[in-house]
Amino acid sequence: MSKALASFALVTVLTALLMALSLAVARHGYPYGAIGVRRLDGIADAGTFIPLASVYFFSALLMMILPIRAASIVLTHAADALFWTVIVLFAAIFGCLAARWAFGQGSAVWALLNWRFLFAAAIVGCHFVLNELRRNVLLRSLFFVVFAAATLACLFWSFTL
Repeated sequence: MSKALASFALVTVLTALLMALSLAVARHGYPYGAIGVRRLDGIADAGTFIPLASVYFFSALLMMILPIRAASIVLTHAADALFWTVIVLFAAIFGCLAARWAFGQGSAVWALLNWRFLFAAAIVGCHFVLNELRRNVLLRSLFFVVFAAATLACLFWSFTL
């Protein structure tokens, strides 16, 4: 968990510095600053977590039913990669919004109240308890169904509010 927090903090700081640089360049009237801001804002979308959650929950579903060796391959090559992708993506979003807030755009922080960030929280929370779910046969069977429902919901439900 400390590695995840350290990675989150580092990516947040780096993204905030890049966004601050882009905002400062744009404030001075150079068009390159606006390009940098647009590129960093392009990744700052909470809706990106829904398809990532679908793939993550499908890999978690597979880990519940596969034998230990095959499940470890799915864990190391799919679930871990998706977990770190979510950490980095959320940190980049947080860094962009922090830089906007620092440059006087106070309403930018309200973007963190988007309910779609719950998908990122679900992936992170699931990743930290995945080992415990795998040990217990009853929990493994129960969460097989939960992960199947979550995968299908993330894949096919529209989630419009």
